[in-house]
Amino acid sequence: MAWEKIKEEIYQSVDIKKNIEKLGNDLTFADVPEHVRTKHVHRLHPYLGKFIPQLVEVFLKKFFLPGQHVLDPFSGSGTTLVEANVLGVHATGIELSPFNVLIQRVKTAKYDIPLLRKELHDALGRLERFINGEKTLFNSEARNIDVENVSDYLKKWYAPQALRELLFYKSIIDDYTYKDVMKIILSRAARSARMIPHYELARPKKPVTEPYWCKKHKRICEPVREAYKFLHRYTKDTLDRIIEFDRLRTDAQINIIQGDTRFVHLPENSQFDGIFTSPPYIGVIDYHEQHRYAYELLDIPRFDDYEIGPASKGQSKKAQQEYFNDMVKALRNVLKHVKKGGNVFIVANDKFNLYPTIGKTVGLKLIDVYNRPVLMRTERTGKTYYESIFHFVFEG
Repeated sequence: MAWEKIKEEIYQSVDIKKNIEKLGNDLTFADVPEHVRTKHVHRLHPYLGKFIPQLVEVFLKKFFLPGQHVLDPFSGSGTTLVEANVLGVHATGIELSPFNVLIQRVKTAKYDIPLLRKELHDALGRLERFINGEKTLFNSEARNIDVENVSDYLKKWYAPQALRELLFYKSIIDDYTYKDVMKIILSRAARSARMIPHYELARPKKPVTEPYWCKKHKRICEPVREAYKFLHRYTKDTLDRIIEFDRLRTDAQINIIQGDTRFVHLPENSQFDGIFTSPPYIGVIDYHEQHRYAYELLDIPRFDDYEIGPASKGQSKKAQQEYFNDMVKALRNVLKHVKKGGNVFIVANDKFNLYPTIGKTVGLKLIDVYNRPVLMRTERTGKTYYESIFHFVFEG
């Protein structure tokens, strides 16, 4: 779709003037280059459904002060936590998925940069020696990497050489201090090293084993056969991004809690000045399944059955009611720790108009709703997608 047509559609569907008058930003972020949209650790690992960091920045700057404490009860890949820290705002995130928590911890940890650089380069060197001298008797990195004694999923989606390289890298992770960083590099490489079309990274349908016409590159492409190039590329990229964020980070606290927001127990003395969050959208994403390669490769436990509004349950009336009940339960659980009068922002594609009633049910007063187009998405659908930012105030 041509940009002029997209722009015309946006101006017909969204009150751009209102966004500018009230927020000082049209919320399209159309003039923000891709490398700025994905600045520093925000691009540390791909994640379906995350919101653009500039959106978080707009609202945190306007409605929160340095030294205050913001809660994100559905913290996903940690965007709110990172942006809050840069602004000097304390942040707590609650997240069900152990893999998402891993992403958050790697993004927000404080590092000994020289040691991190040394370890990542050392691991890459060992991988290179393994690949180059795999069959050499006296190679110190020679070892039997069994590509048959793995899950059917891994055997299905990876070429043998790629799988050997990923499994070797996994086998040396425990030798290092910053093993969690290496897990993220491994996962990101595993995502790219699957035998899938280049244009289907977000939602692959089936493995490809033969050359194919690539919609992304407009030419015939070959299936991925090895993982080293991705491990090498993402080692450098990860280090660069961590160093960039290290220069920007403040002393504001970041707390990360792995658990189900509906039932998680927060310390009695926990008190938040407000909330900024983007809960799961009903019937759109299976949040564990999108990273199945990571769960399979890193042996991470899954909690799919506890997801709120997963795609597997669809968008039927029954699914909508279940989603409504779960969101009420989750918000009631955490609002006990939010100050009366605190600002609560919920970013959602509310196609079923559930959030005004959800908010009223849990004691939130609706102040305003800001609508925006989502112009840059992980999925290459070509469709303009819209979301709303609901501004509530907690009445207690």
